[in-house]
Amino acid sequence: MATTIDKSTLNFLAELAEHNAREWFAENKKRYDAARQNYIAFLDEMLPGMEKFEPVVRDQKGKDLVFRIYRDVRFSTDKRPYKDHFGAYIAEGGRKSIYPGYYLHLAGNDKSFLAGGLWYPPAEQLKAVRQEIDYSLDEFKQILEAPAFKKHFKGITGDQLKTTPKGYDKDNPAIEYLRYKGWNGVMNLPDKVVLQADFMDVVLTAFRAVKPLNDFLIHPMRDVEKEK
Repeated sequence: MATTIDKSTLNFLAELAEHNAREWFAENKKRYDAARQNYIAFLDEMLPGMEKFEPVVRDQKGKDLVFRIYRDVRFSTDKRPYKDHFGAYIAEGGRKSIYPGYYLHLAGNDKSFLAGGLWYPPAEQLKAVRQEIDYSLDEFKQILEAPAFKKHFKGITGDQLKTTPKGYDKDNPAIEYLRYKGWNGVMNLPDKVVLQADFMDVVLTAFRAVKPLNDFLIHPMRDVEKEK
């Protein structure tokens, strides 16, 4: 039987969002430990399923992919000590990778989502990806228009430049995609979906659908490495 997300896990995260304080967290530490373990167990079962279409996950472990619950508040005006969600990034090189990958965000109050793509790459890689999109616009559009991708994701999301990127004209046919600082497909996951018995299948099917986008985005990044 597939590992599922417990309702108690979502309840804990929803309450953490409401009571984001060290005293409350200390009193509910056992609930946090149980919720985190539930999330990691889900990831550990998910990874072998992903390996069938994404070989970079081989030998990765759920516990190594999960981001810390503790927020770095040193330079933030928001002094809440904890994140109100669990997040894991699955990519070549693990959760700190600059490469395209897959993200699973678990939160209460219908705020869970999954995503795939490239999140704010370094300047050199960003330039290379933009160039690839410009050169291979038809291929890029075909990926976004694929039925499996459209079924799960509403196009590309992410922050965009207000002006045109350096070296490109505003009339460039690819300009709507070139303005992005990262290229991601995002799928919202209401609580009722997260708690379904087949949630594992939901996640794996969506991740499989976004793999062609990841494959497209990583190629120019590889070329940057070869040139060094």
